[in-house]
Amino acid sequence: MQTIVTDEVKAIHKRIAEKIGASQYQVWFEGATRLALNDEGLQVTAANPFVSNWIEGHFYQALSESALEVCGRKIPLRFQIDAGCVKPQDKPDQAAKPIGTSGSKTAQQRIPAAHGRRGAQADRALPLKLTLDTLVVGSKNQLAYNAAQAVISQDQSPFNPLFVHGGYGVGKTHLLQGICNEVFRRKPGCRWMYLSAEDFANQYVIALKTHKLDVFRNRFRNLDILAIDDIHFLANKNAMQEEFLHTFNSIDLAGKQIVLASDAHPKEIGQLCEKLVTRFVSGMVVRIDPPDLEMRIKICTRRAEQLNLTLAPKVIEFVAESITSGVRELEGALVKLSAYAALSRVPLTLAMAQQILNEHITQTDPVVHTSDITAAAAAYFGVSVADIHSDKKDRTVSLARAFVMYLTRRFTRMSYPEIGRVLGNKNHATVILACRRVEQYLKTNRELKWRSRTGYRLVHAKEVLDALTQKMS
Repeated sequence: MQTIVTDEVKAIHKRIAEKIGASQYQVWFEGATRLALNDEGLQVTAANPFVSNWIEGHFYQALSESALEVCGRKIPLRFQIDAGCVKPQDKPDQAAKPIGTSGSKTAQQRIPAAHGRRGAQADRALPLKLTLDTLVVGSKNQLAYNAAQAVISQDQSPFNPLFVHGGYGVGKTHLLQGICNEVFRRKPGCRWMYLSAEDFANQYVIALKTHKLDVFRNRFRNLDILAIDDIHFLANKNAMQEEFLHTFNSIDLAGKQIVLASDAHPKEIGQLCEKLVTRFVSGMVVRIDPPDLEMRIKICTRRAEQLNLTLAPKVIEFVAESITSGVRELEGALVKLSAYAALSRVPLTLAMAQQILNEHITQTDPVVHTSDITAAAAAYFGVSVADIHSDKKDRTVSLARAFVMYLTRRFTRMSYPEIGRVLGNKNHATVILACRRVEQYLKTNRELKWRSRTGYRLVHAKEVLDALTQKMS
């Protein structure tokens, strides 16, 4: 079996890095995986089954496309394990260099990608996609925006961490990336890093398995600013929470800045250790609410300009009034209108927009939201929203949580795993059992007993359901 020219392998490596982003490439391929072209195809050799399975499960398409683009034909992929394929001396201390230092080409290429997006390229003016200049600011995110400006403008931030939370598509990622880009612009020598909590966890696992924890810790603990998105991902991952706590303490004691984003308040993230919750709430916790009508109109106007899409004010108002669930859904609607306008080559009228977006509006905006259901149940049962998201198992909290899960399943299109994640990272089996329990209560109209703030209450299940449904509406 003869190995073919290594120039092609180098070109494949380069294409893979472009497709999956510099951070993902550094973690899973650079010094960790060996590629070789031979008579059987592209041989992908990893140090252990964990790395091999991860690469095959997450990067198969990128590998296949890269080989096709370089070789001009479809190349079969072959995965194998070789414990000796990674040698510590291959790249001695290259990975230990902090990200964002001095604006060099190497530093820019190592900036992590967020949510699967491609990482920063060296020839881009800004290393991340989203900037504060393009963020539409209104009453729902004004406080978070002002806090971001304080982090950027002051040498010593007045609060640490800055913790922003809110639902899907309200601009949390935009704010974090905007902070990093502005820091990059104002302070070129500043050492900073932006990544998701999942990426942090992946890098920690790889460091653990390749015995490079010291390199991992040096990379993260010597930063001026660390911005982590979706921090709730660390819930129920005790070892990673402990590692992040030490990272947090190291950066904080050095007087540096941490910025975090989550879909829930720190106290509402289930299975998050008390030490981390305490650290998170010791800084500034800011909620970003979904944009109001005025903000949605501004967002639609700006996005239409970016798409070179000419829309009458009535059409923009229709889109903004019809889609209230998040910014991404608004952008999706405008992209759909833009595609239709490009194909039909006729000005879009209000009637045409209503017809084009009819299905989109139906699919993206549920009648009620999880936050509405949770708030209604918390008020009715006399508990807090944080209690429902927690792991408390007393009768009142368990009953309230079960009804929230049942109603969320009934009135939204969320799956069992999605409901569990939103309600404090509960297992999907827990959600299924809760829904079945409530269904049984309703079937027999069982009399339910729980302790409220004014004493014990006895109410039939159907009356509870009616009361909650009325509160939600």
